[in-house]
Amino acid sequence: MRTVRETSAGGLVVAGLDGDEELRAALIGRVDRRGRTLWSLPKGHIETGETAELTAIREVAEETGLTGSVLAPIGKIDYWFAVEGRRVHKTVHHFLLSWQSGDLSTEDYEVSEVAWVPLGELATRLTYSDERKLVATARTVIEDLAADPDELAARVAAAPRSEPSAYERAAAERNAVRNDPPKPRRRRGGRRTRGRRGGGGGGSGSGGSGGSGQT
Repeated sequence: MRTVRETSAGGLVVAGLDGDEELRAALIGRVDRRGRTLWSLPKGHIETGETAELTAIREVAEETGLTGSVLAPIGKIDYWFAVEGRRVHKTVHHFLLSWQSGDLSTEDYEVSEVAWVPLGELATRLTYSDERKLVATARTVIEDLAADPDELAARVAAAPRSEPSAYERAAAERNAVRNDPPKPRRRRGGRRTRGRRGGGGGGSGSGGSGGSGQT
């Protein structure tokens, strides 16, 4: 099985940082093959010309319908999964974002549910332990910014980094190659036969990344 590297970015977008309401964060839910809803942070591939911060902003908007401003990095996660005959080593860079506008939306075909969750309930709602650790880091950042409103306002107003680094450019190139489907292997000898009409080829039962959880 061939090994490939993949790099993504995502974010914990939080509303209520101005102190006018209860702190809450947007989570996305995906249904796995067993019918369970797995709750996680929005995230996706770094694309050509993007920094990790810009990817996080875009993915939050695409998967939740919300627009956010990047406040601070809160950590990265590394994990492995297998898909389409490949073993993938994935790195995801996460950021804390302040909600600016928009309403929750599930227009992204990969997302089945989106929900605002009180910050204090994230530890029990999030499916993956590594994302729960990121939330703990984010809470520390939030407490520091709450003690310095001027710093919070400055970070909200600041433009995100827009010039990708060499690492991000290379990551985008790898992601583009990763998205190309593998070439099918030819069998030696014999000839292809058509399946029976109505028979079980199961063409829609595989594919995608649904079997590996956090992809």
